[in-house]
Amino acid sequence: MNAAIRAVTRAAIYEGWRVFGVYRGWEGLIMGDIKEFNSASVSNTIQRGGTILKTARSEEFRTPEGRAKAAANIKKFGLDALVVIGGNGSLAGAQVLAAEYDIPVIGLPGTIDNDLYGTDSTIGYDTALNTIMECVDKIRDTANSHDRIFFVEVMGRDAGFLTQNSAIAAGAEAAIIPEDQTDIDQLATFIGRGIRKSKNSSIVLVSEKDGGAMHYAERVRQEYPEYNVKVSILGHLQRGGSPTAYDRILASRLGVASIEALKEGQRNIMVGIKNDQIVYVPISRAIKMDKPIEKELINVLSILSI
Repeated sequence: MNAAIRAVTRAAIYEGWRVFGVYRGWEGLIMGDIKEFNSASVSNTIQRGGTILKTARSEEFRTPEGRAKAAANIKKFGLDALVVIGGNGSLAGAQVLAAEYDIPVIGLPGTIDNDLYGTDSTIGYDTALNTIMECVDKIRDTANSHDRIFFVEVMGRDAGFLTQNSAIAAGAEAAIIPEDQTDIDQLATFIGRGIRKSKNSSIVLVSEKDGGAMHYAERVRQEYPEYNVKVSILGHLQRGGSPTAYDRILASRLGVASIEALKEGQRNIMVGIKNDQIVYVPISRAIKMDKPIEKELINVLSILSI
């Protein structure tokens, strides 16, 4: 997110505009926790994880009274438009505020889940993917001397992008994801393949939904007691760390494009990337449409895990 904040700030200043940072998201907009930024405000930030603007959930913003306070501060600080960096919840809030108070809003897709429709990748996704891969590599180092099944739980909410792609990247034997929930029991399918005799262990990546890794580990203990099972829940390890080059470049491109969009008079759109080209997607579509996972990815992992 810092690379995006940096890009928005400097692109706006380049155009001769004043730019303000709102701390702690919608909660900060309600409280008036707003500070004017200059180029130096975002110096030495592109390599930092997290966000210099902090973040917070805001129950008050869900109420008309809370949004009225936010709108009053928009007027107080003389803000003409908002650039909102975040996931489904942040962009949904932006859509409501834009509709109620006719304020131009540009969204930037910032979520490790990669679940926003209309963009191939979201800011933070590649960094999280690499973090998961490195963690699984380390787990495999430990696992090599044991005959065990390791279930590794990965974030992603209702989307399996992180789980599926990190499973391929880390050479995992299987991935259990929400998008592949059919009448076929994914666990039974994996067990049915058998654990290769040439392998000392197997690693299965599991999306956090529906009980996550603990659920499947317990099933193995009950249904397949001949296997030794271990669980690793990566948790917030996935959300930190210095961003990858890809994420820095993506965030920089999207940040600059958000200012270009405002120059063009665009409003209530999310800036995304498709086939390495900048695209504008209505926020309503970005947050409501389901983003399908490529079935080819499921097939690739299935082939390579034999």
